[in-house]
Amino acid sequence: MKTHEKYMRRCIALAQNGLGTTYPNPMVGSVIVYNNKIIGEGWHKKAGEPHAEVNAVNSVQDKSLLQKATIYVSLEPCSHFGKTPPCCDLIIKNKIPNVVIGTVDPNIKVAGNGIKKLIEAGIHVTIGILENECNELNKRFFTFHQKKRPYIVLKWAESQDGFIAPLQKLEKKPVWITNTYSRQLVHKWRTEEQAILVGTQTVIDDDPKLNARDWYGNNPIRLVLDQNNRIPEENTVFDNQIKTIVFTKSGNAINKENTIFEVVNFNQNIASQIVQILFQHQIQSVIIEGGLQTLQTFIDANLWDEARIFTGKLTLEKGINAPQISKSIYKKKWISDDELIIARNHD
Repeated sequence: MKTHEKYMRRCIALAQNGLGTTYPNPMVGSVIVYNNKIIGEGWHKKAGEPHAEVNAVNSVQDKSLLQKATIYVSLEPCSHFGKTPPCCDLIIKNKIPNVVIGTVDPNIKVAGNGIKKLIEAGIHVTIGILENECNELNKRFFTFHQKKRPYIVLKWAESQDGFIAPLQKLEKKPVWITNTYSRQLVHKWRTEEQAILVGTQTVIDDDPKLNARDWYGNNPIRLVLDQNNRIPEENTVFDNQIKTIVFTKSGNAINKENTIFEVVNFNQNIASQIVQILFQHQIQSVIIEGGLQTLQTFIDANLWDEARIFTGKLTLEKGINAPQISKSIYKKKWISDDELIIARNHD
């Protein structure tokens, strides 16, 4: 393996520790190498806390080695003052002579300015090491800044015979198609995405909590479609425990505590309006766990990036058909006796 690639892979591995906790910032990892040996490393853990480069520099015991070292970073070092000072200034101040960067930051506040600043300071900069892998690492951040919308993940479970739910339910709770391990994995996914979206009927039928109670991590922001304000106030989504955004056609609803109402024209492209509102709320990723109508709304608008589809052992014989997508299979694996397909939308 080439030297640059070896250390960049370590940067990516470190950065992944921040999945779900760095929003609205990207995940970034950094290592500092002297004499073919890592002398410092770090990653960005949470917005407002030190960036990866700061943590890497702080971890170096003998700071005099920095003047002869190479710093690797999976994303271009920032050049602007945010909640923390620019990482470029830190690198220049410590006279680190070589910087190796995975990919350029798409945020207009950075977008090559960090690289320019380093070069102007006389630092040798190498760009584009494992660029595709570094872009994949921050697919949510890149989609948000380049497409001006969140990264959209569709998720559903279907029976052996292609149904996502029975036609009728006797109780106000979900009918589980998948096994316990798959359901726990979904809760892990919820900690990784910034928001979760469901439709009116899902909330009325199941009264879901839409949290990540089966996995340690942050709860996603709850997004609920409720065109005609049909969801009863006593439903869990209105408990104000988690930030919740409700999409409605009426402008009469009053925001309170953790619940925000946003008006949408349900006679026009609903999916497009929703993603514009989510962009305004600085939401970089959303997992859509709604029923058929909600999922199909985003599929028909071609507003999705990834679909995660479980097929369980259960047979329903009749029920609500699973959504239909033309998919490019990215991964396929088994979660015990459930099959999981992850598809990508290459629009």
